[in-house]
Amino acid sequence: MNEDLVIGLDSSTSATKAIAWRRDGAPLAEGRSGIPLASPAPDWYEQDPGDWWRSACAALREVSRQVSPARIAAIAVAAQRETFVPLDMDGIPVRPAIVWLDRRCRDDVEPFAAQVGRRRIHEITGKPVDMAPVVYRMAWMMRREPGEYARTSMFTDVHGYLTWRLTGCFGTSWASADPLGLFDMRERAWSAEILQALKLDPGRLPVAAAPGSVLGAVSDAAAAVTGIAAGTPVVAGGGDGQAAGLGVNALTSRRAYLNLGTAVVGGVYAREYRVGQAWRTMGSCSGEGFYLESSLRSGTFLLDWFVATCGASRSRLESEAAALPLGSGGLLALPYWGAVMTPYWDADARGCFVGLTAAHGATHMYRALLEGIALEQAMVTRMIEREAGVRVEEFVVMGGGAASPLWLQIIADATGKPLKRAQTVEASSLGAAMCAATGAGWFQDAAAAAEAMSGTVTDAAEPNAHRTSRYAELLDIYREIYPSLRDTCGKIAAFQRFAEPRP
Repeated sequence: MNEDLVIGLDSSTSATKAIAWRRDGAPLAEGRSGIPLASPAPDWYEQDPGDWWRSACAALREVSRQVSPARIAAIAVAAQRETFVPLDMDGIPVRPAIVWLDRRCRDDVEPFAAQVGRRRIHEITGKPVDMAPVVYRMAWMMRREPGEYARTSMFTDVHGYLTWRLTGCFGTSWASADPLGLFDMRERAWSAEILQALKLDPGRLPVAAAPGSVLGAVSDAAAAVTGIAAGTPVVAGGGDGQAAGLGVNALTSRRAYLNLGTAVVGGVYAREYRVGQAWRTMGSCSGEGFYLESSLRSGTFLLDWFVATCGASRSRLESEAAALPLGSGGLLALPYWGAVMTPYWDADARGCFVGLTAAHGATHMYRALLEGIALEQAMVTRMIEREAGVRVEEFVVMGGGAASPLWLQIIADATGKPLKRAQTVEASSLGAAMCAATGAGWFQDAAAAAEAMSGTVTDAAEPNAHRTSRYAELLDIYREIYPSLRDTCGKIAAFQRFAEPRP
């Protein structure tokens, strides 16, 4: 039988999706399994890496029940980023994995950055100093759990862990290594300077390889629990964000991706390596070029929180918010519930509503949150365009938030950019599948795979010129909120740390 399918294994924060894709980018079989998330203390988020594997096995078994394993030419991984687990010499976790949502390292960021130099870290990794990259949680572990840190034989990302369970070898992709904040983006290698500050030998990290390169083959043991044939090539994929960019063929700055997920992440392609405060630089899963990414930690996470907190029906909030005028009746929301990354990089930032009166209700607040996130994206996108000298002509949207026509229209109006919808909502899995197809030799490179497999995009929302003009006026006001409150947020955070000492 011909090997006419590839699998994109997308291991996200909440679930693993395994999808078998044809050469033309059409999905043929799918498996899905959830992943638990624990929060043992405020701002701490952890997972059992065994759950990553159990979820992957369940998803892959479902695919193998739907299609013959003999048809699978290769498999590649797209994985949640900025999450890691320390393993001992037997591959047993010395502690639970620390997830990207985690903020425990807040007090370790500046001391560690001072060792290497803030500007130098930014130049090497493409990431401004912030608590998101794994490097600072490793610094926390080195300080707070020195015994466990010393016992760790392998610090691995999710991609590297799943590759090991599939093949017996620790290997990851450049585009999955770089979000860790340990990777030299120009040299495409683990940074000796940063590893020295962590007292870490590169042998305690997975081998990092180009996306689309073969990392190993499915072992007999993995075949027995996944249903995938032993010997199937396992190919380097990347982080789920960059994989989604490849999956929607966002390989020029003209088309950017916008993931309206737990966090709101936008990516603008750039062929040359650039660093800036308005973005974090990520490697492309094409193996060529980079993504200038904006990231707001409060996406659907914030909307879900609001719906749960106010006890309202989401469908009712959506319907009533659509009937409200632009500007939510004079109410603005600063959506920094989970601190702020781009463009301010402030772990102490707080969310707030500005302009509340007795005339406002839950519906006004809900719309203000939708508008606040949209204004934030408009602000950062314009900064990226100006500072990087690029021009975004359209966003391709994905993620759970893309199911809201109201939110899509608000984003289109606020940014002045048309929003398009990809052929599939599973862009990360498709991007990984494109890497697998490249590794299997179906295409000359990942760019050719993206051209052949991404399919067409359809219109999701067109900006209205009048509303765009009005949102531009509102954006001028929005820009003033955070600078006016930055010192206040810092004082509140300092007070809280004193009143509520951390574990």
